[in-house]
Amino acid sequence: MTDIDDNEYVDYRLGYGPAILGYADPRVDEAARKGMDVGGVFALSTERELAVAERIARMVPAAELVRFSNSGTEAVMARLRLARAYTGRDDYVILEGSYHGLFDAAMWFTPMDKWNEVGEPTVYPYSEGVPVGLRSFAHFVQANDANQLEDVFKRAAGRIACLLIEPIMGNCLGIAAEPEYLRAARALCDKHGVVLLIDEVKTGFRVARGGVQQLYGVDADLCTFAKAIGNGYPISVLAGREEIMRKLGRGVAHGGTYTAHSVALAAAEKTLEILEETDALERVADYGTRLRDGMRAVLQSRGIPHSFVGHPSMSGLYFAHEPPRNYRDWKRSDYSFYDAMARVLHDERILCEPDSREPWFVSAAHDDSCLADTMRAFEIAVDTTLRTGGAGHRRPA
Repeated sequence: MTDIDDNEYVDYRLGYGPAILGYADPRVDEAARKGMDVGGVFALSTERELAVAERIARMVPAAELVRFSNSGTEAVMARLRLARAYTGRDDYVILEGSYHGLFDAAMWFTPMDKWNEVGEPTVYPYSEGVPVGLRSFAHFVQANDANQLEDVFKRAAGRIACLLIEPIMGNCLGIAAEPEYLRAARALCDKHGVVLLIDEVKTGFRVARGGVQQLYGVDADLCTFAKAIGNGYPISVLAGREEIMRKLGRGVAHGGTYTAHSVALAAAEKTLEILEETDALERVADYGTRLRDGMRAVLQSRGIPHSFVGHPSMSGLYFAHEPPRNYRDWKRSDYSFYDAMARVLHDERILCEPDSREPWFVSAAHDDSCLADTMRAFEIAVDTTLRTGGAGHRRPA
């Protein structure tokens, strides 16, 4: 990226993840321009909708039917509504620390001082304007604890419509579900008649061609995609089992004036073509692995405890020997070293999210020169933080 003063930066934020091929990829932008030739919106379908849906269904086995929307938040809202309609239940389960968009049903958190409460702790909205009365529908569990999940399913028997889960938490360092946990969650959902909603807004078409579901070998009942699907153009997808998806338009309302916009669809068609048919994702993962290796060498040489979580394409850097297994592990930790180091990295023209919860996103446009610049700056940032005592001031919980 280049700013208005002509300073050049290596960027690992990528707009919170969408630019999987890098900013302004000429192939995608050219396709988007051709999308304008079709027009804008028509309140009718176009052939390209089918072409993109067929490619998604080929890449993601669980995507038996596909529906388009404009943003990750919109897609998750729609799938929650759909799960409730399909099951005839209102409640839902969310993993602590996960992020499912900015809408009322998903904007809840558990304060640290409530973590010792017996049973489910009380949750609170993290924005003004969210009706407190809605919290009775939300149940929170810790990641990688199948026993706790089963306890909630039993306590709220007959009331839980769905489990919303990010197998790799895109807004909590990239903390990953353990394979056995995700398999257990799948089995528990089947046992209790709960719809499994896998949120792939950040992981979809980034961590693998078939997303996180391919990595884990677990299929969702419903799943959502956004971000990387269009390399920065506004488009999202709600997909899943035909039996559930057929409720749309047959009792369940979903739509939007700008859904399946011709420009965004054209960008998605080209982006998915590149991701499926070239080695772009292999190059992304290879770069992410080399980035981790370089950071590890710098930190080990200085005796700094650390670990990595998530996937090489969206890595979380954690300053402890053992990586966190859930949100509480991260929240209780001292992340002041990262906070201080990030500020120095920005000065050295390396853009990472200053909040340690956000992973480092990698694109297919990152190359060896980017890596060299990053390693030079990372070494400076680590040494500066050590010298100035940046790790000595822990952020209040």
